[in-house]
Amino acid sequence: MVSPVENESATTNIARRSLHDRILEDVEGRIISGAWAPGFRIPFEHELMQHYGCSRMTVNKALTELARRGLIERRRKSGSYVLYPHSRSAVLEIHDIETEVAALGLPYRFDCLKRQQRKATATDRRLLDLQAKDQVLALQFLHFAGSKPFCVENRLISIAAVPEVVDETFEAVAPGRWLINRVPWSAAELRIRATGADGATAKLLGLSVSAACLVVERRTWHNDQYITHVCLIYSADSHELTAQFGRS
Repeated sequence: MVSPVENESATTNIARRSLHDRILEDVEGRIISGAWAPGFRIPFEHELMQHYGCSRMTVNKALTELARRGLIERRRKSGSYVLYPHSRSAVLEIHDIETEVAALGLPYRFDCLKRQQRKATATDRRLLDLQAKDQVLALQFLHFAGSKPFCVENRLISIAAVPEVVDETFEAVAPGRWLINRVPWSAAELRIRATGADGATAKLLGLSVSAACLVVERRTWHNDQYITHVCLIYSADSHELTAQFGRS
């Protein structure tokens, strides 16, 4: 067995972190550093339990989170293995919509179309990994570049992750910028697809029904807790995404 921790930090520093966070940081650090290469079998659950002096539930929760992040694959009976890098993975900077509009040299404004605090629906729970008792803030905004509609934003914010959001009216600042400035995030998942505008979206963006649109969906989380899910819908003929990347 390769020890998950070769050199323990001072006990005063270790005490500040939960065992769950320690396991996450230790395993993730070894994967990212290359110490545990793709295909490497990480220690079995009972080995991690013995090493960290914790319950199977704590170890299982940490491994489940690592699998969700795409770092490991859990195989029944044979253990957990470090995954090879996925071809669609990319690191992108998160911009708020005001920054996108400013890059066009146009004045920016937004309208809040919906602000609803409610119990999480089945869809909400799936998107943000919530429990039936949890609540979300559901928002819809229409963003403008100059006088023209630029983007429809449909956003969910986990109140458990961001309790102070219940007091925010979003009259002076849009939710994307508010979250960037106030809430730390450690990772994000991005999905991009094309679609035809439905009736409601077409009306908001001033398009014909079924006109081509670019849809950008993003989830962000901090450690093991989802913060927000946002769906941004742009007219396909007025928006593009550009990413810069280098060869590793």
